[in-house]
Amino acid sequence: MSTDRDVRGWLRRRGADRIAHPGGTLYAHLCRVGERLAVLGCGSEVQAAGLTHAAYGTDGFDLALLDRADRAVLRDLVGAGAEELVHLYGACDRSRSWRALAETGQVVDRFTGQVRTPDPDRLRALVDLSIVNELDVIEQDPGIGERHGAYFRDLFASWAPLASARVIDDARRVLGS
Repeated sequence: MSTDRDVRGWLRRRGADRIAHPGGTLYAHLCRVGERLAVLGCGSEVQAAGLTHAAYGTDGFDLALLDRADRAVLRDLVGAGAEELVHLYGACDRSRSWRALAETGQVVDRFTGQVRTPDPDRLRALVDLSIVNELDVIEQDPGIGERHGAYFRDLFASWAPLASARVIDDARRVLGS
C-alpha cells in the first residue's frame, strides 16, 4: 500500500489536477474529501477511498481515471478494502439505491444491474463517503445547495442510523437541520 503522497502523485499523473470540478479541479475535490473524512474521524481505509473515490467515475461524475478492468492498480495503491469501497461507490446507481438505502441496505450496481448488500461496516463507509462528497460539492458550489438542499437534508436524515455521528453532525451543520 502506498503513502498519501504517492496516491496524490498518482492522481496528478492520471490528470485529476486538470479536470474541472466544483471548487477548482477534481484533484482538489478528492483531496478535500479525503481530508474531511480524516477530520471527521473516519478510518484510514475510508480516507484512502475518499482520496480516490472517483477513480472509476461515479453516477454523478462519469469520467474515470482508471478502467474498472484495471482494479488491481488501485488495489495495489490504496489497499483491497479501500479499493472495494471506491468500486462500490463508483458502481452505486444513485437513483435506484439512495432513497431506499436505509431500509434495504442494498446498492444497485450501475455497471452490472446486480444488487449488492454490503455488510454494516462497508455500508457505513459508503454512506460516510457519499455524504462527505456531497457536502464538499455543495460548499464549493452553493447553487447546488440552493437547488438540492432539501433533498440532501431528507436523504441524509434517513441515512443517520447508518452514518457516523460526526459525519451526520457535519451534514446538519452544512445543510441546516
